Amino acid sequence: MAELNLKLEETINKLLEEKKYSSIKDFLVLMAPSDLAAIFELIEEKNIPLLFRLLPKEKASDTFVEMENEYQELLIKSFSDSELKAVLEDMYVNDAADLVEEMPANVVSRILKTVDSKTRKDINQILQYPENSAGSIMTTEYVSLKLGTTVGQAIAQIRKNGVEKKSFYACYVLEKRKLIGRLSVKDLLLAKSDDILIDEIMKTNVLSVTTHDDQEEAVKLLSKYNFYALPVVDTEQNMVGIIAFDDALEVMEEETTEDIEIMAGMAPSDKTYLHSSPFYLFKHRIIWLMLLMISATFTGMIITSFESALAVQVVLTAFIPMLMDTGGNSGSQSSVTIIRAISLGEIEFKDLPKVILKEVTTALMCGLVLAVVCFGKVMLVDRLLLGNPDVTVTIALIVCSTMMATVLVAKTIGCILPLCAKKLGFDPAVMASPFITTIVDALSLLVYFGIASALLF
Repeated sequence: MAELNLKLEETINKLLEEKKYSSIKDFLVLMAPSDLAAIFELIEEKNIPLLFRLLPKEKASDTFVEMENEYQELLIKSFSDSELKAVLEDMYVNDAADLVEEMPANVVSRILKTVDSKTRKDINQILQYPENSAGSIMTTEYVSLKLGTTVGQAIAQIRKNGVEKKSFYACYVLEKRKLIGRLSVKDLLLAKSDDILIDEIMKTNVLSVTTHDDQEEAVKLLSKYNFYALPVVDTEQNMVGIIAFDDALEVMEEETTEDIEIMAGMAPSDKTYLHSSPFYLFKHRIIWLMLLMISATFTGMIITSFESALAVQVVLTAFIPMLMDTGGNSGSQSSVTIIRAISLGEIEFKDLPKVILKEVTTALMCGLVLAVVCFGKVMLVDRLLLGNPDVTVTIALIVCSTMMATVLVAKTIGCILPLCAKKLGFDPAVMASPFITTIVDALSLLVYFGIASALLF
């Protein structure tokens, strides 16, 4: 894809030099808005407004929505009032709200002056909801039908107003703004007669979320039941909007990216990698690195406390990295598996006993196999091949016993901590690789030196 974008960039730049604007227009209209947004970010900034003005009105708005914030701001500053109004009129309300939320104050002021009073009210309504709530990602543009409407009347209404709606595949039946039923365009098209009332074919068991529900929970509900859209109601059960499937996909991507960053020991970022400066990346990484560096002090303290034992049996030191790495990897396997299961709604805190039993059983099997292989490795490689006479059967048994105990402890901790974090209201992803590894490293050393002290001293 990168190579294709590079060729497209070269083609467009060549056409710009030759001022063949009609050829550029014919070329651009064939591309998808997301691809256009990617191309615009590759060309010189001075040419972006020119290329944007070559696009048809509807495609221009769709492309604008796909662009990164800095390029949106660049275009807004280059727009006349009429151009800005044309773009905003073709944007859905939730996309306009996202734009207002990301732009600097002077740009926001200009946007709000340009849109009509109804759109301004809808934008302000969405912006008043808490960040990461269902209300913050919903759109107020949906198809609503009244009780007593016939199938024919409903289809005619969709034909007339559907193009302005974010999603018209799902229709909602309201009575005094209360959500009482839902039906799809498929239900309308397959109805036996245009004269049948929608009351007779609508489904009354309507699932919905409230404006203050967590966006991630709302997205899970939409995904679970394969809805095109999910209705959003206020505290009085009045319908105020819908969460469309494309917006739900964006939330899934954002939440997954956030989890990956946290699990990797970084603060969540709201920028793409190529749009992140080195200083921006530094700010999001340094805090975690410092915390983990300081936490590693505990492992150093443990090693220091057993310094006399290590002086007698120096060979024990050689196996510390292997034991710590195995423990960290074992804990990470369990924690990542549990965090993913939590995010998918497969397990809750009440399932903790089942989870512990499953992980302990798995740990015993993994630990046993690793201990057997480790014993062979220590005796064959460390003693025979490397010719180290200090590696005795006793040393091998200490290492193998520690290996099994470490895997058991690591996997148990790896499954417990994410569930406890979720129960206490924290993000389970915080309890992933770096955090688990630090804890397991310290416990591995304690187990190792504890077993060594019992058998050797």
